[in-house]
Amino acid sequence: MIGSMKRRLLLLGTLLAPMGASIAAHAQPGVSQPQPKLRTEDLVIVGRDGTRHVFHTEMALGPNEQMVGMMFRTSMAPDDGMLFDWGAPRESSMWMRNTLIPLDMIFITADGRIHHIHERAVPQSLATIDSRGPVRATLEVQGGTAERLNLRVGDRVIHPLFGTN
Repeated sequence: MIGSMKRRLLLLGTLLAPMGASIAAHAQPGVSQPQPKLRTEDLVIVGRDGTRHVFHTEMALGPNEQMVGMMFRTSMAPDDGMLFDWGAPRESSMWMRNTLIPLDMIFITADGRIHHIHERAVPQSLATIDSRGPVRATLEVQGGTAERLNLRVGDRVIHPLFGTN
C-alpha cells in the first residue's frame, strides 16, 4: 500500500512538474535590472495637421530585448521611445511588470498608421494592454506624450520598418 502511494505521488509529481516550471517561467522572467540602452533610430509621427514629432527610439528586435523592454528604468526623455518590432502583423499584448514609469503604448500597423493608443499605462500593473487588432510594432513613449502631442489613431509613422522612410 505504501509503495503504491509513493508511486502515485511520484507519477503526480512527474505530471505536474512541467506545469510548475511553466508557471514559474511566466511568474519570474529572470530580470532584475534594466537592459543596456539598445541601438537607437529616429522615428517620426506625422499628426493630422502635418506636425512632425521626432522620437529617438531604441529598437527592441529580439525576444530577449522585447521581454525586458523598459523594465526597471527610472526615467525616459520626452522625445525617447522604444519600438518593439513583431516581425509581421499580429495581436500585441503588453504589460507593465517591473516597469517603474508610466508609458503610452502606440500600436502601429504594417503600413505605418497608428491603430490604437493606450495612454498612461500604470507602472508595475499586470493588466494586459491589447493592440485591439493585428499590428507590426508597438512604440512605448513617456506617459502623457500622446495627449501632449495630440497623437491620434490614423496618424502616420515614418520609419524604414513600415516602408515609410
